[in-house]
Amino acid sequence: MVLMEGRRKITELMQLLLLLLIGCSASQIQASSENKPDAIFYEPFSESFEGRWIVSSKDEYKGVWKLSKSEGHDDYGLLVSEKARKYAVVKDLGKAVSLKDGTIVLQFEVRFQNGLECGGAYLKYLRPQEAGWKPEEFDNDSPYSIMFGPDKCGSTNKVHFIFKHKNPKSGEYVEHHLKDPPSVPSDKLSHVYTAILKPNNEVSILIDGEEKKKANFLSAKDFEPALMPAKTIPDPDDKKPEDWDEREKIPDPHAVKPDDWDEDAPMEIEDEDAVKPEGWLDDEPEEIDDPEATKPEDWDDEEDGVWEPTKTDNPKCSLAPGCGEWKRPMKMNPAYKGKWSPPLIDNPSYKGIWKPQEIPNPSFFETEKPDFEAIAAIGIEIWTMQDGVLFDNILIVDDEKVAEIYRLTTWKPKFENEKEKQKAEEEAAGLSDGLSGFQKKIFDLLYKIVDVPFLDAYKPKIIDLIEKGEKQPNITIGIIVSIAVVLLTVVFKILFGGKKPKVTVPETDRPAAAETSNTQGNSEEKEDESEKEDAAVPPRRRPTRRET
Repeated sequence: MVLMEGRRKITELMQLLLLLLIGCSASQIQASSENKPDAIFYEPFSESFEGRWIVSSKDEYKGVWKLSKSEGHDDYGLLVSEKARKYAVVKDLGKAVSLKDGTIVLQFEVRFQNGLECGGAYLKYLRPQEAGWKPEEFDNDSPYSIMFGPDKCGSTNKVHFIFKHKNPKSGEYVEHHLKDPPSVPSDKLSHVYTAILKPNNEVSILIDGEEKKKANFLSAKDFEPALMPAKTIPDPDDKKPEDWDEREKIPDPHAVKPDDWDEDAPMEIEDEDAVKPEGWLDDEPEEIDDPEATKPEDWDDEEDGVWEPTKTDNPKCSLAPGCGEWKRPMKMNPAYKGKWSPPLIDNPSYKGIWKPQEIPNPSFFETEKPDFEAIAAIGIEIWTMQDGVLFDNILIVDDEKVAEIYRLTTWKPKFENEKEKQKAEEEAAGLSDGLSGFQKKIFDLLYKIVDVPFLDAYKPKIIDLIEKGEKQPNITIGIIVSIAVVLLTVVFKILFGGKKPKVTVPETDRPAAAETSNTQGNSEEKEDESEKEDAAVPPRRRPTRRET
């Protein structure tokens, strides 16, 4: 009995200890959720941004920013409220943040609530105002140190990472673009974008906490142009000698045109064996006056000229092989050879393709670390055709773990909620769980494949195909086959060399988006502010049936 009583007390003690541990863990989780670690800068947009964020007063920025709830949540964000507008707003950090020492993490959330066909959603991390800019005059030319975030329009579909660096020799600020950046998620869910700048010269780009790209600031393979310029450059004053012959092949000077070579023979001749089809209506025109056409009441013969009824297809011709004057069809002339030219032979004077000599590059420098300019403000300066773009939880910290805590406590719950809602909508639309899940895995894999560097030339069209497949699940197999054709063509080229093959990829049914300008100079600004209307296409004329 004593032994049993002792066991009972030990069991009760263990239960109390277990409850105590669970209580402590719950308290820690709640505390970590409610009391987030300190950040260098954090903007949750939990209160009005007016007065804290400065909207540019420049005339070109007519877009209206609003504080708005994220669809389906009580969480607020900074909203792009109008379509086809330029937007610009900036927040002074109060104290400049150095990027030279230790780790710096740049992170923010974006949700494309109405999707994204054409527009940017990137942030610019600006240099101090001493560099020559004012918050109320913030625009595309305001000097930044880093530009980071999604951009999609036309052939552009990427998460930009661009840093500006001053060349110590020339004094010029040069934009360095991350090569092969990841693609922008194509759904309407909240996504969090993270750039981790590390003291070992590496930068990691994360989307939803998953690393999508790692690069080294000093590597010419990772940034274009490279941070450190080439040691030599072509001499701009060097000139090609007048007697330099770049022709690898030349016409054979000893070749003679054959006596039977007829250069005047036509490529096509009438087919003498052709016979006019029985029932051909020689006296019937292909088109007749439209019997239903009527002269407008306000037609003035003196001002408008003699009114003539519009033409329509002759109904008799649809019942016959053809109408009008019959002519024999043309066929290839077996005697045709075309203009004679002598065969090519190796050029004995060939010297190769001339190139100017290399000279030392006056802008060349070497460095062990990039000399980043400090950031003193965060700006959003974009042009977009879509409304409903929502920015939230903009963060700067010096610890990767802290950034992860913010992701898990601010972004993750929203994202999971949105995914559940999306799943419910898919089920309501008749998509089974298995099919929807399988397709999502397929498309996730395709998005990873399209980021492979050697597919750059085909990336825009492949992404268009993927997006079309996501909108029309019934064509998933066709999408996979189309992309497989592209991959096989590229692999064939890599294995066997030769001229780069042209791959035709089916176009999507979505409306064409306005084109973006390239990002050279100081701009990610889009050149066209409105989409051009398609030219009116005249009615298609009934094809002639005179030739058979």
